[in-house]
Amino acid sequence: MTPVTPTTPVASMTSDPPAVTNAVLRVAPASPAAAVAHFGASLAFHADVSDVASALAAGGDPGFVVVDSRSTQSWDQGHVPGAIHLPTALVAEQAERFLDRSVPVVTYCWGPGCNGATRAALALAELGFQVKEMLGGFEYWVREGFEFETWEGRERRGPDPLTAPVDAEDCGC
Repeated sequence: MTPVTPTTPVASMTSDPPAVTNAVLRVAPASPAAAVAHFGASLAFHADVSDVASALAAGGDPGFVVVDSRSTQSWDQGHVPGAIHLPTALVAEQAERFLDRSVPVVTYCWGPGCNGATRAALALAELGFQVKEMLGGFEYWVREGFEFETWEGRERRGPDPLTAPVDAEDCGC
């Protein structure tokens, strides 16, 4: 038997993996195949504020319609230009009046702390619409410096450096 010396690595003496001492790795990461399925599905269900803004700014038909699922008071306070106002509570009764089933829908509400866009997306999917939710909602639309409309007209604020690059076209994502 080989004696253990101070230069012999402890890991070489055992086949047990080292103990995980942090919360990040306490539950092992998913397999690559599971990660592909998960993240691919996430992108099928979600749209990024910057990607929505870029598609709308490109001109022409972006291939989707944007739906603001908030209340009338919230809509009046500010909304994405060109969005359709369809409060979540009215989706079941009014969606077919305002939307075409052949055109994908992107829903949004106030922001990450609000699940109104998720509920609206669910209601639209139950009616047979293809739908994505815009991550960040109206809050991140404004925070990233994109133009918005109010009952008084159009406005734009400077980008919040915690959510968007201040001196660049895009974040490079």
